Amino acid sequence: MKKFEISVLDLAPVKQNKTIHDTFNDSLDLARAVEKLDYKRFWLAEHHNMASIASSATSVLIGFIANGTTKIRVGSGGIMLPNHSSLVIAEQFGTLESLFPNRIDLGVGRAPGTDGITARALGRNPMNINQHFPQQIQELQRYFSVENSASLVRAIPGEGCDIPIYILGSSTDSAWLAAEMGLPYAFAGHFAPQMMETAFEIYHQNYQPSKEFPQPYTIACVNGIAAETDEEAKKLSTTLYQAFVNLIRNDRKPYAPPVDDMDEIWNPMEKAHVMQMLHYSFTGGEETIINQMSQFQKRFQVNELMITSHIYEHEARLKSYGIIRKATDALNAGL
Repeated sequence: MKKFEISVLDLAPVKQNKTIHDTFNDSLDLARAVEKLDYKRFWLAEHHNMASIASSATSVLIGFIANGTTKIRVGSGGIMLPNHSSLVIAEQFGTLESLFPNRIDLGVGRAPGTDGITARALGRNPMNINQHFPQQIQELQRYFSVENSASLVRAIPGEGCDIPIYILGSSTDSAWLAAEMGLPYAFAGHFAPQMMETAFEIYHQNYQPSKEFPQPYTIACVNGIAAETDEEAKKLSTTLYQAFVNLIRNDRKPYAPPVDDMDEIWNPMEKAHVMQMLHYSFTGGEETIINQMSQFQKRFQVNELMITSHIYEHEARLKSYGIIRKATDALNAGL
């Protein structure tokens, strides 16, 4: 088992009886807290048309978080690139990198981050996404390059900026692409665990070293809910369970507080579906988290674990990330 970094994926979760202004302030407070705990990066994910997630204007929110912190890397996990013009994203992230040098990451994915109707409203063309997505990444690389200064179309800000690009995936398609392009690869194990092992195998076996990344680099995003006791953590996790039940039912309402009995909310089929989607979740007290993380890392040997934590009470969420930091330090100290 090798040592690993830890980071945060934040969806800017909107909670019942809270405003979106509250949500953004909580995200900033979380970023400041994990910065003090030496988390490596703080990523925000692009989603649309969901009353439970407020990170739709991802680039804007990245600027807000970066401006309120001092050293932690801030970025996208990810920008859903087919929703946008490559030039616009290059300019936005060039602006961010110019404002916050050496702190901005650009993670990109090909999924819409929403439903089909909203995807069409975003201007996506589903007929050419698989062909266009790799081209867009190449366009970004060209816009960021110094050599593009001779082009008729330039990204200013953006040109000459050192902005690492990460390819995100929830199946094996992007694993092949990340390996071919010699870019870091982040897998969405927090909601799509089924293909993670195969995707990482494909990525490592086919990796083509690049100048920027001579070695493969893997990030696994997983759910993390830690508390003083296993019982408390299990109750806190019912907020996450309810959120996924709502997704199954296409009910995108804000996050709900934890409950004592999920069986009053989900049916057996929904429970099975939710537990399958949340297979890679670290839930429990510190010792339990250590054991779960250890088993995971022995199997996957990732460079980095990115933790997303759907906990209703903000203070409990902050505490969870503190416990996960302790668990990570304990594991890495023994390696």
